[in-house]
Amino acid sequence: MAGEHDATEFVDTDFLAHKTPLARPAAASAPVPAAADPGRAPNREEVDRKVVEAQQKLAELKRTQDELERERAALEELRRRQNEFQTGRQEIIQNLTRGLGLLEEAEFTARRDAEQMAKTIADFRTALARVQSVRDEAWTRENFPVELTRGLTAIENARMEWNSARLKLPALSGKALNRTADPAVPPPAAVNLANLPLPQLCKIGLAFTLPLVAAVLVALGAFLLVLVHR
Repeated sequence: MAGEHDATEFVDTDFLAHKTPLARPAAASAPVPAAADPGRAPNREEVDRKVVEAQQKLAELKRTQDELERERAALEELRRRQNEFQTGRQEIIQNLTRGLGLLEEAEFTARRDAEQMAKTIADFRTALARVQSVRDEAWTRENFPVELTRGLTAIENARMEWNSARLKLPALSGKALNRTADPAVPPPAAVNLANLPLPQLCKIGLAFTLPLVAAVLVALGAFLLVLVHR
């Protein structure tokens, strides 16, 4: 064969070294595969593959969007509840603080009125006992003037207690009921005695002192009557 040489034959190694590289450029000049050409149009398989990749990316983006939407809705609900908590706390603190002030004031007024009522009840019972203790059927000629004076004094003291209590406790004069039934009716104005004329002042004074004067006159007449019979 031409490729085999006898050891006795002369072989020009320099020639062979220069001859072998000459055959290599033929292989180097082979055409580039079509897949490595960047300028060519994509085939159907490549387009289908890119469509599938785009759909997968869109699905992934949709899942990410859904997760972000759920997270945003949860944060919105959290913010709404937090605002509701802040607003509700401020509102209830204001209402309870105002309510405590009103109830404490009402409790103080009610306690004061209750104490006044308790005192008035005790005074009424004492006055009632004194008036009921007067036994006019047991009077005699000798003690008639004294007992009459005592009875009139008890009645006058009870009347003063009653009038004083009516000024302090509206329930005794029916003002509480009238105020509840008709709140639009204003309370009667207080009379200023300093602006009244002298004749009217005299009439008012006479009206106040007339019962006492009558009691004194009756007692004096009874006393004189007893003296005359003696």
